[in-house]
Amino acid sequence: MASHPDFVNYVAEQLQEAGAIRTRKMFGEYGLYCNNVFFAVICDDQLFVKVTPQGEAAFPDLPKAPPYEGAKDSFLVEDVEDREQMTELTRITCEALGSNPPKKRRK
Repeated sequence: MASHPDFVNYVAEQLQEAGAIRTRKMFGEYGLYCNNVFFAVICDDQLFVKVTPQGEAAFPDLPKAPPYEGAKDSFLVEDVEDREQMTELTRITCEALGSNPPKKRRK
């Protein structure tokens, strides 16, 4: 089941204080970027944020689950109403991801 654009827009609105949020439709679902750092996906109207050591240290009790079959576990943000928690997780995650640029794939 694909995510609804209204849910995606709501999540993006909730995260405004974290930085410049943008969404991008990807494979029928949505990717989220904060200050041009890809940090999360929305699948089946659920928010999944990439796991980083910094995020785990700050939010050890957040549940983890794969956003789709075959994917690595991500933080599953069940309470998208908690703007403060989502904003802090987004900031921590993007700071961690931004300081570690993705490795180039070998050809």
